[in-house]
Amino acid sequence: MKFKSKVIYTSHLDTPLGGITMAATDLGLAGVWFDQQRHWPDTTGWITQHDHPALVEAAAQLRDYFAGKRERFDMTLDLSHGTAFQQSVWQQLLAIPAGATTSYGALSVNVGNPTAVRAVGAAVGRNPISVIVPCHRVVGANGSLTGYAGGLDRKTALLELEKAL
Repeated sequence: MKFKSKVIYTSHLDTPLGGITMAATDLGLAGVWFDQQRHWPDTTGWITQHDHPALVEAAAQLRDYFAGKRERFDMTLDLSHGTAFQQSVWQQLLAIPAGATTSYGALSVNVGNPTAVRAVGAAVGRNPISVIVPCHRVVGANGSLTGYAGGLDRKTALLELEKAL
């Protein structure tokens, strides 16, 4: 993923599921990736700034989430770095409540293109804001746990934390 913003701020957070790299622009939180996650962005030129307000807020809310004290995230997100289609899929992910799951087929219906299941799957896989934009809540049509860029073990752990399994 290429970020459109010229200035990207970054910070790192240790979690029970491994390290997380966070990124922010002046518009809000733009990225959350587990260490060794697929679809890692090019971080060349990013500026480490642990006290950036969006990164501080994201770290605090993620800590609460992993401690079982938070089900919903409340922060400004910058999802502008994806295509219009990707952004529409990511917005649909935000509507999936904690403790619930949905299928790729249902998501494709929700974005207005029921035959775009594979394209929806690709957009879900490219979600730049793991956990907060809950792509881990998307499962196969039969309820099976399908791919997750952060790894199926993390997907399982996130769904167990949310009591969705």
